[in-house]
Amino acid sequence: MKRLLLFIAAASMAVSAQAQEADPDDLIVILPEDAQECVLPAAPDAIPENADLEQLKVAKAQVGEFQAKVTEFRTCLGNAEKNEDNTTGNKAAIVDSYNYSVEMEERVAARFNEAVRDYKERKAAAEG
Repeated sequence: MKRLLLFIAAASMAVSAQAQEADPDDLIVILPEDAQECVLPAAPDAIPENADLEQLKVAKAQVGEFQAKVTEFRTCLGNAEKNEDNTTGNKAAIVDSYNYSVEMEERVAARFNEAVRDYKERKAAAEG
């Protein structure tokens, strides 16, 4: 996670430094065409309230599939970022898309972890 945050911070600083030297037309934040081909997956379905063990197993598999697809999305963005024709605005849009995917993945993981904690608490209360 620290490496990811360092990458994001470094990319943001690089884009900011380039923005100070760029032509105003280069600062228009538009995702370049090759990055538009990258597919951000939809988040998994909501986990039912008071999910049982089987529902958590299904949710875990869905979260795993989602994370694999998000990794593919970020790889695609990384490849698009290498395009030498990208403007400063294109690079900023790529970084924004990358950051959004990270935030989305964090929300999905937090939702799953919360459901697991809830399940464990309910199980402990029933046993105790």
